[in-house]
Amino acid sequence: MNHSILALITFLLIMPGTTVLAEHGGDIEFTDPKLIFSMPKGWADKPVKYEEGTKADVVISLDQQSYVALKDKILTYAEKTNTRIVVKEGTCGFSRSHLEKKTIDIGGFCCSPGHSDRLPDLKFHTLGIASVALIVHPDNELKNVTFQQARDLFNGNIETWSQLGLKNPYPVVPVVRLHCKKRAGHWRLLLPNEDRFSIYVHDVGVIPDMISKVAKEKNAIGFETLLMAKEYKTKGNVKPITIDGIAPEDTDALIRTAYPIYRTYGITTWTGKNKNPHAEKLVRYLLDTADDMREYHFVSHKKLRAAGWEFFGNELVGEPEVIRKMQ
Repeated sequence: MNHSILALITFLLIMPGTTVLAEHGGDIEFTDPKLIFSMPKGWADKPVKYEEGTKADVVISLDQQSYVALKDKILTYAEKTNTRIVVKEGTCGFSRSHLEKKTIDIGGFCCSPGHSDRLPDLKFHTLGIASVALIVHPDNELKNVTFQQARDLFNGNIETWSQLGLKNPYPVVPVVRLHCKKRAGHWRLLLPNEDRFSIYVHDVGVIPDMISKVAKEKNAIGFETLLMAKEYKTKGNVKPITIDGIAPEDTDALIRTAYPIYRTYGITTWTGKNKNPHAEKLVRYLLDTADDMREYHFVSHKKLRAAGWEFFGNELVGEPEVIRKMQ
């Protein structure tokens, strides 16, 4: 590869504020929706078949975040429309697994889809995005960091709180949840892959453990959505801080890409012979009412479109500033 091109790519990968980041498998932050993952011969002809004992018009598997945000909304819709809907809680990986096995009609994700998620005849629909907040113990005097300082807190370049001008002389305890390693988005906007994080990070497996660890450890810093910090407040109180003076609650800043890290919430439907009219109607309802989720500091696909974010059909595929940032 030409050295000047390699240097440009390297610069983009580490440039503070950019969203063009390498994914674990080499994909960019928003993967190409036109590149469909190859499946074995005959897979495309396989019909959706629910797990034994399931009687429903629609079966949907939601990641942990979407489950909290959407479950009650979906069940209310089911009652009003007399539609039998089974809602399962899982993870992005759980949704992908059940889509591959064709045991569900709709999969829910809190990440931008990775290349392996793009199964034949599967269509992605983005509901919206929500900020990922940096969270610390309530007694931590830290209120704000620059985005580069945020990166340095997690990559090990900032080892003690005193390096940020605080009176606290103790080591920083970075807490991370590096899930969905084959997908784009959220923590990759902080650091592009798990190898960039400090060897001293405390890696937790589930969201409640993230909240609990930060709530109990006075020198900890982690990251999670405000929705999940509220959902698991019984695990302890955490304090969100600002990045470059911008609060994670500031949805206007998120829309104009001034707030740098966020999750992307999406759901899927089948096309072709597995297209389910009941599932199509449910997804249309969720898209039409996406603005109802404002209480979660959620920015709907409608507002993103109006602000110039890039879509492929119903799927979010790029920020409005991404081309300018690459120039």
